Amino acid sequence: MDILEVRELKKHFGSKTVLNGVSFSVPEHCVFGFVGRNGAGKTTTMRAILGLLKPDGGEIYVCGERVRAGKTAAAGTVGFLPDVPEFYGYLNAREYLTLCGEITGIPSRTCKSRCDELLKLVGLDHEKHRIKGYSRGMKQRLGIAQALINQPRLLICDEPTSALDPVGRKEILDILREATAQTSVVFSTHILPDVERVCSRVALLEGGKTAFSGTIGEIHALKAGTDLELTLTRAEDTEKVTAAFPNSTVSEGRILFPKATDRECAELMAFLSAQQIPIMRLERHEADLEDLFMEVIGK
Repeated sequence: MDILEVRELKKHFGSKTVLNGVSFSVPEHCVFGFVGRNGAGKTTTMRAILGLLKPDGGEIYVCGERVRAGKTAAAGTVGFLPDVPEFYGYLNAREYLTLCGEITGIPSRTCKSRCDELLKLVGLDHEKHRIKGYSRGMKQRLGIAQALINQPRLLICDEPTSALDPVGRKEILDILREATAQTSVVFSTHILPDVERVCSRVALLEGGKTAFSGTIGEIHALKAGTDLELTLTRAEDTEKVTAAFPNSTVSEGRILFPKATDRECAELMAFLSAQQIPIMRLERHEADLEDLFMEVIGK
């Protein structure tokens, strides 16, 4: 079952078209990457999903129920983490989560066990300090716990790893991956390695449209072929190789073979062996999300 369906979403601000046919779907219990350049329309799309913004066209369904701006029927099934979450700095993590549980109507006994579970999930179960002294990474982790307090079936995160150091990014990504045991996660980002690390599916936004939506495996299938990079021990052997493989190019002492098939890879290895050409290094570069992204935006 798809937890979220976005169909041909459109939005204009005056004469500016921000969204012009955005479509994608998010299945249960997955981490879904929502990728695009700054200003591509990611935040606008998420605001529409949350019912905070009325689109000019298209439809959005959360758990099979259509989302309408200003309507709160689906609010209990969606959690949200903004890019810069705000808190009451004079509270500690447990006090703040308890307050959030009370606001959402969770019974006190259930709220305590839920807070224990979430604080452990985000690694703040032993933290006693006031929130005002938290680092940005700690606040992001608390924000995830807050967004999960009412056990939503969909968690939406807006740039959750932006401005974090490598350790902080890893912590957030690990938490999001673990959270899929109880929810589906959509997170917007322009940090492509983060997407490839934890996401099973991805949608790529460009020019207000969905340029690609599918699995990471489908991305690799779209970019069939492997780029080979060969560095020879003896520079004088370069001409032999390029003469035998006219599609190759030379760059900074390396011989490049774009989009080489498995057969071409085998032929290259056989040629090097037959000619007794020693090599310093032979690398395969599999196509990835960055390759597709740069191709879509025309770079």
